[in-house]
Formats: sequence, structure tokens, C-alpha cells
Amino acid sequence: MPVPNTTIRRLAACLFLYLAVPAFAAEGDDGAPVTAALGGRIHWDFATFDNDDRGTPNRDDTQFRRVWLDVSGKFYGLEYKAEVDLAGLQDEPGSAGIVARDVFIAKKFSAGTLTVGQFKQYFSLDDRTGSNYGAFLERGMGASTLAPIYRKAVSWQATLPHGTWAASAYSLESIDNSATKGAAVGGRATWLPLDAGTRLRHVGLSLAHEAYDHPGTRDAAALVLRPRPANDLAENSRLTLARFDAGRDTDVDKWSLEYAEVHGPVSWQGEYSGAVLDDGAQRADIQAAYGLVSWFVTGESRGYDRKTGRFSRIKGLRNKAGAFELALRYDRMWGQQRPDGLPDTIDASMEAVTLGANWYLKPNLRLMFDLIDSRNRDHRTATTLDHTRALTGRFQYDF
Repeated sequence: MPVPNTTIRRLAACLFLYLAVPAFAAEGDDGAPVTAALGGRIHWDFATFDNDDRGTPNRDDTQFRRVWLDVSGKFYGLEYKAEVDLAGLQDEPGSAGIVARDVFIAKKFSAGTLTVGQFKQYFSLDDRTGSNYGAFLERGMGASTLAPIYRKAVSWQATLPHGTWAASAYSLESIDNSATKGAAVGGRATWLPLDAGTRLRHVGLSLAHEAYDHPGTRDAAALVLRPRPANDLAENSRLTLARFDAGRDTDVDKWSLEYAEVHGPVSWQGEYSGAVLDDGAQRADIQAAYGLVSWFVTGESRGYDRKTGRFSRIKGLRNKAGAFELALRYDRMWGQQRPDGLPDTIDASMEAVTLGANWYLKPNLRLMFDLIDSRNRDHRTATTLDHTRALTGRFQYDF
């Protein structure tokens, strides 16, 4: 629905206050540095849909996709970060509209970094690449559905001469969500077999095991995999690929294989991901794959963070008009669910083709436009359930 003017004023006031307060650095009593820096991001989206006549149509709309504010720095040898998303204030007033993201402390050692708190888990190149740096408004369906994202956890992360590795033990709860019960372990490793400036080759593997406690009963949320194929505003194009809500403890094993190359202004990447869900009485098999190619028409190259094994900000602009990027992605996700010894209760797939155009006025300021064509199919009846086309866009600024 349209964003109320009062909400816009409230968000603008918060942003102004954060920008108006300078970062500071001080010395503790024993000489240990105490520092703080303020940052954030604003993503304002619009979407217009060309829906078919199957199912409920998606509504043309605008929204603040993200309004993040954070403070980070050092405190007596520890690193810290506290980050919130205020975008929910457009729908829910007060604390109900504020969601915690990264809230952690970390300690660096010679062999790696120990992190405790809430932070995004280590799963897949698509999810680990920050929303400020992706070529499209939304990540692929696999990362959006399978990645554990922000969870209470403890982790160890290390940088190798030509790669990275990280492992964590995490709760399935987050600061703002206590309805999902259970615990998990996971990790990710990356390797750069080619690393020559703006020419690189990246490979990676992510694994996770999650144990959900009695989903769907005793105040525990149901375990549902229900991706959107078109856009975050395409709520009515969702399709359920798996649902576990009978209260039986459910194990989920997840994995993702990743590959990417950058050759100057041209890059491409792809991932093949999956999950197996089993509660002892039924099983679901989920798979997802995407491939994308990106071309900076103006000659820039995608940035890459070698300390974390993910894509990052582009390094400077080659002309005053900014940088222009074209990107194309094919994305597919499919799944089957069946009670033991019985036919499938779910056998469905979703696919989307996205053409993206991004104009970087500055490395931290860009306009984004995506054309999306998506389809949902039920393979048990060989029918198309939904066919939606969308034009989506974003104004993005981070600081």
C-alpha cells in the first residue's frame, strides 16, 4: 500500500539525525581505542505487474524495502556492530516496526575471528553478497528461501592465502523471532584458483544442518518453504514447495555449490543449491539453480572482498556520468514432498527470467530497474498456476 506521509517524515527525520551526528574516536583509561562510526542504507522500491487471470493478482505498489541504520567500531580490543531495519515502520508503529539485523561483538586473532551475537549466517555467494552490491533488486529464489540469514550464533571465520572458511553454531531463533524453535550448525568455504586484479575465478561450498523442534505445535511456527518468483511485492505469486506443521521434530540438510568469474567489465556466476527435509513420516526434496551474467557497459568491474569471499562495491567510476550495468539471470526452484510410501503431495516448480539495468551515479548511489517474467507450475496436474510479468525499480543509497 502507499507509504503514509507521516511515516516518510519519521524515516527522513531518523536519517537526518544519524547523518548529522559525526563518528567519534576516543581513548579508554588504559589506552585501548574506543571508536564508533554510523552507517546505513535506504532502498525505496516500486513494482508494477502484468498478471494473468490465474489466482489473485499482485497489486502495483511502492515500499521502503530497507531503511537500515547501524553503529559499529571498536571497544577495548573488541569489534562491535548494532544494526536495525526501520522499514517496518511503514506498516507497524513503534517497536513492532523495528527489526534487528547484525548485533554482535567480535574478536580478531592471528588465526581468525570469533564472533558472538546475531549476524547473517555463512551460506551461498548470492546471500553473502550484500543487498547494496547485487546486480538485481532481489536475490535468487534459492538464497531467498534456503539461506538461514540473521540468527543468534557463535562463529569462527578465517581468511586463507587464496580463499576463506567460516563455521557457526546457531539457534533457529533471532532477536525478533522466538517462534521458530531449534538449533543448527553450518559453514562455508571459498577458493580463488584465479586471482589477478580484475580477473578472478571463485568457487565455494556451503553446508548446514538444522534441527527444528515440533514445528506447527506448542507455539512453534510451521516450517514452510514458499518463495516469491518475481519480487518482494509479488506476495500473491508465492508457491508452497514444502510444509511441515504436524509437530514432529524435523531435520533439514542444506547445501550450495557456487561458481563465479570476473573478466574486467564482464562477470558471470551460478549456484546449485538444495535441501532435504524429513520429520520421520514425510520427506521433501528441494533444489534451486540460477545463472547470471553482468556487463558494465562503461568499463567498470565488480568489486570482490577477498576477506569474506563475496562480491562488494565497484571500485570508482570511469566517467562523470556514472557507471551503467546490464545483467541477465535465469532462476529456477523446484521441489517434491511426500509421506513415506505414498505419492507426492507437492510436485511443483517456479522459474523466472530477469533483465536488469543499473545506473551508478556514485559507487554508493544507484538506480535499478528489473524486467521479470515468472511462471509457477504444478507437475502433478501438468498445469501452469501463475504467469506474472513485472517491472520493478529501486532508488538505493548507502553511507
